[in-house]
Amino acid sequence: MDQQKKTPLYEEFVRLGAKTINFGGWQMPVQFTSIKKEHAAVREAAGLFDVSHMGEISVKGEKATAFLNSVLTNDVEKLSEGRAQYTMMCYENGGTVDDLIVYYLNKNEYLLVVNAANKDKDLEWLLAHQTGGVEIDDVSAFYAQLAIQGPKAEEILQSLTDTQLQDIKFFRFHAGTSFDGVDGKALVSRTGYTGEDGFEIYLPASSAVDLWKACLEAGEEYGIQPVGLGARDTLRFEAGLPLYSQELSENITPVEAGLGFAVKIDKEANYPGKAVLKKQKQSGVGRKLAGIEMLDKGIPRTGYEVYDEDGENIGFVTSGTQSPTLGKNLGLAIVKKEYTDLDQIVYVEVRKKMLKAKIINTPFYKR
Repeated sequence: MDQQKKTPLYEEFVRLGAKTINFGGWQMPVQFTSIKKEHAAVREAAGLFDVSHMGEISVKGEKATAFLNSVLTNDVEKLSEGRAQYTMMCYENGGTVDDLIVYYLNKNEYLLVVNAANKDKDLEWLLAHQTGGVEIDDVSAFYAQLAIQGPKAEEILQSLTDTQLQDIKFFRFHAGTSFDGVDGKALVSRTGYTGEDGFEIYLPASSAVDLWKACLEAGEEYGIQPVGLGARDTLRFEAGLPLYSQELSENITPVEAGLGFAVKIDKEANYPGKAVLKKQKQSGVGRKLAGIEMLDKGIPRTGYEVYDEDGENIGFVTSGTQSPTLGKNLGLAIVKKEYTDLDQIVYVEVRKKMLKAKIINTPFYKR
């Protein structure tokens, strides 16, 4: 049996009394205090996340740009230094290998940040499509990744660095940031997975504990909380951000998941799945992701089936919970497109009972 991996911050989780779980082979904190308290801290002040389990893959070489454009759905040629881009890798059938962020480090060098559970699969996928003039390396062991998110995130982090964080715009980054009392340089990116403003910070793994402690100390007066995977999920859910294996999978295309903005069908490069995705964007899809609000009492959980009023199966729930911010039982579901009009009545099968729900707008929460 494989031993569960631990991030450089594992001992800090133990010290803080976090409840940990196995997540994609990693021993990760699901909560430090309570999911609702941590969720509220991010919406109202700031939360600090350890996301060092994420995978980092280096792609460099004189043909790196052309190579990435031939395997990713977005247009890598649109990137310039200091910019990041959300994109996908797809199978020939349009299904999703993974969703990821690409960082343009310089003309011939990129950093790909991929989902933890998919890292090995993604690396194999890239290597299988590798062309001459391209070097691909798994650099995950070098990096730790912290995320500080919430309305007070910039103020807290600014107190630890001379880098002017206000100059880093959304999906931009600064690659040479130093933090007080922390060894090494960090890549600071204005990105996140919560629906709030904030930063994701990539730094040498050996420096993670020092930055973690510095952020918690600097943020104490602002109400910062360490946050586990539980609130990370409810935050991203409210903000309508996809979770791989739920809103995206080998059987769900980016277009069906409402992520067509990251699928470029007019770029010259021919990437796996392009023909299918082009057809979906031009002709429409037979099913798509929609928001649902329960009218009857019950929570729409992942995998629950969705039906019309005649009892015909029309789809399934990808994610669902009681929204901590809104206090409503909400879900995301892949359903036939003819049932995705606002206020359309549908039924979710919850413990063998058909419970009434309606289609609503997504995202459920906007800052």
